[in-house]
Amino acid sequence: MQKTVNILNKRARFDYEILERYTAGIVLAGSEIKSIRLGKASIAESFCEFHGHELFAINTNIEEYTYSRSFSHAPKSERKLLLNKRELKSLLKSVQNKGLTIVPLRLFTNEKGLAKLEIGLARGKKNYDKRDTIKDRDVKRDLDRIKKIYK
Repeated sequence: MQKTVNILNKRARFDYEILERYTAGIVLAGSEIKSIRLGKASIAESFCEFHGHELFAINTNIEEYTYSRSFSHAPKSERKLLLNKRELKSLLKSVQNKGLTIVPLRLFTNEKGLAKLEIGLARGKKNYDKRDTIKDRDVKRDLDRIKKIYK
């Protein structure tokens, strides 16, 4: 049984309001998938962008695999995302017309061991929305502490 990888982009949930979620495959080289399976990847600074009618993940950092030969991959190269044509059209229309953005939320491996990227169609939050998020999180934490004491 393979160990599943689950790399989250916590900053995306704080900075953006996620409207829709999609699961996309990623075109990777052999050394890239080996690094992902070891958990040596980061999607904290990455974003998605269209080039023509194809969607690419940009700034996704996948470290070089230590045991690979000299023909290794570039850590921060553009990686093509694989979605259905229908999904790509709706994302492209939303990004162009409504001014929304596409952000990676989670990089994971499925049951078969394939790397997948969960992306979200998102709208940027204002500063007062972020303050409300922080306030709600603090209130929830305080309530959990009180419940724990009186159990």
